[in-house]
Amino acid sequence: MAADAMDHQDRRWTFLTNHARVLLAIARDSGARLRTIAAACLITERAVQAIITDLEQAGYLHRQRAGRRNQYTLNLDQPLRHPAEAGLCVRDLVALAADSAAQPPKTASASVTVS
Repeated sequence: MAADAMDHQDRRWTFLTNHARVLLAIARDSGARLRTIAAACLITERAVQAIITDLEQAGYLHRQRAGRRNQYTLNLDQPLRHPAEAGLCVRDLVALAADSAAQPPKTASASVTVS
């Protein structure tokens, strides 16, 4: 299989949604510009703008003008939306991402058995 075909096939699904990526980018820098968030998430500025609107309308963040820029405040106690994450909140997701970024994996690969 050609590399291009494999690249396309690998992008059919992902572990994190663009909404999660944008939320985490804002958690890292609450004053980030749309273009910075878009570059970090590898999506368009228009997509970031739509996602921020979604997150704001759902109560996950608040946007406030600070001069010519936006300042974002996350509602860290807002519960995650999927039933599989019942009992988890934004704070847990942000903490997980921060812990993962701060600590490199202990092994290159690991096997886990779940019963």
